[in-house]
Amino acid sequence: MTSESIVHSHEADEKHVDAMNWDKLEFGVIPTDYMYIMICSDGENFSQGHLAPYRKIELSPFAGILNYGQGILEGLKAIRTKDGRIQLFRPEENALRMKMGAERLCMPCPSTEQFLAALKQAVLANKRWVPPSGKGVLYIRPLLIGSGPVLGLGSATEYTFLIFATPIGSYHKSGSTMNLYIENEVRRATPGGTGGIKSITNYSPIFRTVQKARAKGFTDVLFLDAATGKNIEECSSSNIFIVKDNVILTPPTNGTVLPGITRKSIIEIALHLNYVVEERDVSLEDVLAADEVFCTGTAVDVIAVSSITYRDKRVEYRRGKETVFCKLREMLTEIQTGLIEDKMGWTLLID
Repeated sequence: MTSESIVHSHEADEKHVDAMNWDKLEFGVIPTDYMYIMICSDGENFSQGHLAPYRKIELSPFAGILNYGQGILEGLKAIRTKDGRIQLFRPEENALRMKMGAERLCMPCPSTEQFLAALKQAVLANKRWVPPSGKGVLYIRPLLIGSGPVLGLGSATEYTFLIFATPIGSYHKSGSTMNLYIENEVRRATPGGTGGIKSITNYSPIFRTVQKARAKGFTDVLFLDAATGKNIEECSSSNIFIVKDNVILTPPTNGTVLPGITRKSIIEIALHLNYVVEERDVSLEDVLAADEVFCTGTAVDVIAVSSITYRDKRVEYRRGKETVFCKLREMLTEIQTGLIEDKMGWTLLID
């Protein structure tokens, strides 16, 4: 069955997902109907992919992804607008970031056009899983892996590009804020490493650190730079901003900080609203003296930080409707959900 016939057949039979209680949707795995698959051999370019029913995938025990961690992931959302349409937010940025990561890990990568076409097919095939407006989003996970067998230290012999999806609610409960703990021993990224790309190897080394912090009641960990241990970089899965006297500061994307797409969008919105934005090293002293702090990311959206704890010192930050954070978050959300005209040209309407 072709991708087009799958979509048309699915649309003809489309109905409400009766088993879903959208009001209780959480951030977790709910398998949807279809995934997108594209495969190429080493030394070749990706060509035609196809939709397939969602299922487990088979891999050789020698696969590059299993033995040497040769893999890049992305994350973005399909959002249903108030009038029932479905749109994506800056998906070309995800395509470009995946390409950057693939080059770093010696992998071929779908072109931006292939990436966008595959996204559209995957979302349309699963569109009955896109929650109603205001109830959640369809989280989309593009994944590029070395799927072919390899024994010697080197690139895989084959590569697989996958797109799969799941409906999700908020990463943090509605109305919540973050309480961060500054980690003083473990580093998330090192200069010259892979902190600036979405390598799959970036995440599990900090699982234990984050688990320990959450066991103490913190929401997440804020990591320091490996070179000096004096500047903040980012949390486990989000970028960070601080506000002091209406000036917005955020660490630079210098190879150890991920160039977040939500981060980039918030900076552009802030400049549009005539705020001063500085991308520079942000010291511990800067953070502890800030008026506001907030985090950004595809999973967390834009969320306020109510407190940061460093060693035995806890600092609390300004919150409320009149904060810089609220103004930035409101405009971003209105663009993403179609409540205001997208003058930035960021959204891609697909249905």
